[in-house]
Amino acid sequence: MTYILKTNQLTKSFKGKEVVSGVNMHVKKGEIYGFLGPNGAGKTTIMKMITNLIKPTSGEIEIFGEKLTETSFEVLKRMGTIIEYPIFYDNLTAKENLYFHCEYMGYYDKKSIDHAIELVKLYNIENKKVKEFSLGMKQRLGIARAISTKPELLVLDEPINGLDPIGIKELRDLFKLLCREYGITLLVSSHILAEMEQMSDTVGIIQNGKLIKEVSMKSINGKQTEYIEVKVQNVKKAMYILEQELGIRNFKIIGEQIIRIYETVLPQQEISKVFVMNDIGIESINKKHSSLEEYFLSSMNGEGISV
Repeated sequence: MTYILKTNQLTKSFKGKEVVSGVNMHVKKGEIYGFLGPNGAGKTTIMKMITNLIKPTSGEIEIFGEKLTETSFEVLKRMGTIIEYPIFYDNLTAKENLYFHCEYMGYYDKKSIDHAIELVKLYNIENKKVKEFSLGMKQRLGIARAISTKPELLVLDEPINGLDPIGIKELRDLFKLLCREYGITLLVSSHILAEMEQMSDTVGIIQNGKLIKEVSMKSINGKQTEYIEVKVQNVKKAMYILEQELGIRNFKIIGEQIIRIYETVLPQQEISKVFVMNDIGIESINKKHSSLEEYFLSSMNGEGISV
């Protein structure tokens, strides 16, 4: 197995408090690694350590087979990054900003700038200064800057913030393109679980500074559970009918109105019929599959699926 990025017991403390604790990450070459966790879990801190913006308190980071040190300049040249909010020279155009970045990185293929702008679909911006850009345009420009030097590893912290649904889909497709056709490995953090589910090969779930799960999406999908979700007006009565009249005991109550029925021998039409006959109001009933969101939430609660 070829790992382009590994961490070994990576730990970071601020003022004596550990915000990242003993993290062991394994990012395979040529994959999209989705980094998931609630705000404040430690995602950005880990990404800052990986990109040498802050130093670990203890532990090691290995990138491209080399231990990351304070003098790992050549390693960093092979990476593209967006950490937190991308900052630009506001009084310059997009191209001028990318020229400065490529010059700083020692990368002199000017055609790559036009290509990067084209890939992120920034149109009609030739004479527009960056201070006139919307948040979504600046986010696209940040990604263009990250890929302009044709990196082998992209580290992107919440790259789809500020984008509308069309923009999110376009960048999801771009990330897949960069990975599948250009061979770039991506480490992407996001709180939008549905997007991570659609594009990630592996997900790492972090909570309170600890990596609690690292699992392939294939494994999660292979463990997906089919169930019937019904929203009713009287949960207690519906529970009684499920157990006493239908003999169903494998179900779960979600909130005050939703029941998830994991015994799917009976068709949902039969369940609906029995509920109606017993005067139980049904607001909705659907057959569903477990998702990355449910895996994520169950992992947060210490109930993750065994994979």
